[in-house]
Amino acid sequence: MSEVLTAPLVVEFPFTRSLGPVQSAFLTGLRDRTVLGVRASDGRVIVPPAEYDPVTAEEIRDLVEVGVTGTVTTWAWNPAPRRGQPLGTPFAWVLVRLDGADTALLHALDAPGPDAVRTGMRVRVRWAARRTGAITDIACFEPDDGTPERDAVGESAPAEESAHAGETGEAAVTGIVAHARLDYTYAPGRTQSRYLQALAEHRTIGERCPSCRKVYVPPRGACPTCGIATDTQVEVGPRGTVTTYCIVNIKARHSANDIEVPYVYAHIALDGADLALHARIGGIPYDQVRMGLRVEPVWADGGRFPDHYRPTGEPDADYDNYKELI
Repeated sequence: MSEVLTAPLVVEFPFTRSLGPVQSAFLTGLRDRTVLGVRASDGRVIVPPAEYDPVTAEEIRDLVEVGVTGTVTTWAWNPAPRRGQPLGTPFAWVLVRLDGADTALLHALDAPGPDAVRTGMRVRVRWAARRTGAITDIACFEPDDGTPERDAVGESAPAEESAHAGETGEAAVTGIVAHARLDYTYAPGRTQSRYLQALAEHRTIGERCPSCRKVYVPPRGACPTCGIATDTQVEVGPRGTVTTYCIVNIKARHSANDIEVPYVYAHIALDGADLALHARIGGIPYDQVRMGLRVEPVWADGGRFPDHYRPTGEPDADYDNYKELI
């Protein structure tokens, strides 16, 4: 039995969004050390503020200032903080109902250990030393022991600092960039592990459905049409036919490759396969790529997969030979 592969993968991208009047006021308030909620049709004060009433679905705009102290309604201990989390030392995730609010806000609580955390304990906001108009302007919560308010570096809050949004003279926060990142270990399973191991040997294998006899590349382990296991391996290609394609005119941000735009990605039906795979076309000007173009793989030096496909010089394939694979 072949080895089942695994690999660490990271999905990461910045997400830019504009803010409506409610979220803009909320984040602008955080920048100015103020927490705002919104009053719903049933009189409840919702924090963080919602833009639409959870009962009537109507737009709501009645902003209400709430306290920076509150009560823990529930919590969970985080013994091993991960990259990008609010604190670098063990902390508690808490839901805090701020004074004057009827719903709870999720954030981190800086506590020496799980024994120091309990439902019903009183906590207060610890403001970030540098605030930009983001939820991270609340550095975390801390136990409310009655001592003077501190910021994230342990200094008392300046007495002259404004407590209300808009009084600092800075423009309102109208947009944010949220950085999303997901780290995980991917296990492709036995079928795709065999496929990847064959690619490392400069071979491409698919699997045939015992019922409809179609050969799927990359193999999926089961026929999507018949719903039964595809257990017969079939070597296909290496040559194939471009069935359809797109021209890429925008270079991806943070891209690891140095491919100049424009370039072409295409669906390629390898000889002997009944499913087209996705790959880049090279070795030809982008405006000369066409449906029916015959191509072959170019393997990256030391790579486990083809870097791109290039024209073979053969006559174009007849449309009737690949029309079912578009």
